Amino acid sequence: MTNAAEALPQDDATPGPGLIADPVDLAAQLAARLCHDFISPASAIVSGLDLLDDPTAQDMREDAMALIAQSARKLADLLAFCRAAFGSASTVEVFDARDLETLAQSVFGHMKSTLVWEVAPASLNKPAARTLLNLCQIAGTALPTGGTVTARVVEAGGRIALSLEGTGPRIRLKPEVAGGLLGKPKGEAMGGAWIQAFYVHSLVAQAGGQVAVEAGDEKLTLAAWVPA
Repeated sequence: MTNAAEALPQDDATPGPGLIADPVDLAAQLAARLCHDFISPASAIVSGLDLLDDPTAQDMREDAMALIAQSARKLADLLAFCRAAFGSASTVEVFDARDLETLAQSVFGHMKSTLVWEVAPASLNKPAARTLLNLCQIAGTALPTGGTVTARVVEAGGRIALSLEGTGPRIRLKPEVAGGLLGKPKGEAMGGAWIQAFYVHSLVAQAGGQVAVEAGDEKLTLAAWVPA
């Protein structure tokens, strides 16, 4: 079993690369990333409505309704997930682990990989909750042909240790994602995948924690710790 605490340095040193210099740019890139995620199901809903309005496509009415229902569910799941993973979530500072599992599983319902939830604490503080949700999505996205992502969280010694272990064929963690998790700039890569990873790095570093990444062809481990 992968232990996130063992995958990270045990000293109290702050990670190397600093936070992004321009918070406005960070906000703009995050907004662009979210719009990119939302536009696909939203466009599918519009396409379904267009089919319903087309008098020459009445034989496709059942398919159109199925497309609308599926896309509406995906959009609703993404909105709820992103509100907790990126948004302020009102004044909530502590998240019930069962609610976090519901959010994570809803997103995995639209992926080819499956999520195994092994989170020991009954609740998590905001930095840990946001980190866990984002790492779940990043790990699931890295298994485009399917597989299993196991999310493990333990709390000990004043730290919350998180580990996301992905197993499956042809794991693909983009270099800019791995770099972003470690606080590296995106370079020449597109920013959509990088910004979420860099957001996780910034979130964890601001809380005083650290992130580690280990990726192979059939196994992926994303680990982090934040103060409890």
